Amino acid sequence: MRNKYPSVVIVLAILFAVLAASAVSRAAPSDRSQGDLLRPSLKLKPLAGGLEPGAPPTSTYLFTLEDIYHRLASGAVGAQSTFAEPPRRPTTGTGRTLNEIMALAPAADDVHGAVAADVLTGTTVWGLTSGAWGELTGTMPDRGSVVIIPTTVSQTIATGYHNGSGYVQGDPDLIAGNVKYGVTLFGITGTLVGSVLKTGQTISFTLGDDGDLERGAAWPSPRFITSTTGVVTDTATGLVWLQNASCYGGQTRGNALAAANGLNSGECGLSDGSVEGDWRLPNVRELHSLIHYGVFAPALPNAAGTGKWSEGDPFTGVQLALYWSSATHMGYTPNAWLVGLTLGDMTSDNKMISHYVWPVRGGQ
Repeated sequence: MRNKYPSVVIVLAILFAVLAASAVSRAAPSDRSQGDLLRPSLKLKPLAGGLEPGAPPTSTYLFTLEDIYHRLASGAVGAQSTFAEPPRRPTTGTGRTLNEIMALAPAADDVHGAVAADVLTGTTVWGLTSGAWGELTGTMPDRGSVVIIPTTVSQTIATGYHNGSGYVQGDPDLIAGNVKYGVTLFGITGTLVGSVLKTGQTISFTLGDDGDLERGAAWPSPRFITSTTGVVTDTATGLVWLQNASCYGGQTRGNALAAANGLNSGECGLSDGSVEGDWRLPNVRELHSLIHYGVFAPALPNAAGTGKWSEGDPFTGVQLALYWSSATHMGYTPNAWLVGLTLGDMTSDNKMISHYVWPVRGGQ
């Protein structure tokens, strides 16, 4: 069938074209030609992609803010998850805000933050100081269990980690009664006063005599300690005696003093490193402290303190004779005191007479 209104359609098409040209003309510069005005100049740039929404990602494998929050809060490992389009908008409280996460994040601490030297060697921590921020491995030495034995000097405690099982070694003998009166050792003030040794007599001849009562402090065992350096130590008194009891033979009292004071290592069998002035002539009590009244000829004990002396046990060259002391007889000053080793008696004699010399060192 023919179109009944061909002229109407044509008129409408022309009208729309004129209107479009008129709109362009109002927006275009005045120098454009009439032909240009009849051509539309509005150009639309194509979009970067299609207008249809793309498919959601299916394999991002990312940690969520919740994972990061719990890592900071408790150290939880967390797990990367596959992205899933939420079925609806999030509800209140289903996630963590960045402020919540930042509140858990540590801040630099240059005052209390640990450095490698503060951490046990081989142990890994998170450093908080600005100079050592991040993971660090400790360098502090592992000392384990340390036992300290007290000595006469202060001891430095080694820097490092001590596991708590170390200790300062004690001694059950460190009691006031074993420390000399007036002396303090590691906080223990001594109450021990001097005591007289037993005489050594054990045979009684009548009730109440020395052999019966055996009064006095017991002798230590062994009584004497020998060495390879030519000296013998008396454990009862702490005195150190020349092992050779007759090195100088007979001397006047003046020569005896000089000989004892001049003794040094290399003389009389000594190799103890001593020098002149270390040795001296004993006083009468020191000399008499050697006597064992349970024996005679000589009245001198053996090293163990259980019997009579014999050559080399512990002394050599012991004479059944008188030995000079450094003490003068105050009742008659030309004389000085001597001790006889045959019976253990004390006597005095003129200082110009010759008797034996037995040097000693040590003592108070």
